[in-house]
Amino acid sequence: MAAPTKQDLVYRLFSDVKNYPRGFRRSGDFSIKEADALEQLGNLIIALEKGVYEAADDEDHHIVAVLRGEVPADTYATKAWKKYIDRINRPKMGSIYGTKINTDDVDDSSDDDMDDLDLGDDSDDDLS
Repeated sequence: MAAPTKQDLVYRLFSDVKNYPRGFRRSGDFSIKEADALEQLGNLIIALEKGVYEAADDEDHHIVAVLRGEVPADTYATKAWKKYIDRINRPKMGSIYGTKINTDDVDDSSDDDMDDLDLGDDSDDDLS
């Protein structure tokens, strides 16, 4: 398989169906500019991160330096990528209400006790 070119990587839009099934724009996590930057440069950044594509120009070298933590993120694409990585790696919150009650274990025999109660309602008494 031939190594991908930068044009191939930028031409194909990046999407993360697992974490953002409705897309970056509809998630509410990213601004429109950040979503555009992720979609346009996401595949390039992944290829640079995994070593599939060698950095060819200054922009690519800057992205690699940001990925390594050598320089801070200062472009929309690198800021959006850092934000994306932080969002997908954040700890998943549990429910504050506890776990779901398993309805198979609940005893429904208490309804039968209601039939045995004498509520004092005698229909034989005349109220007239």
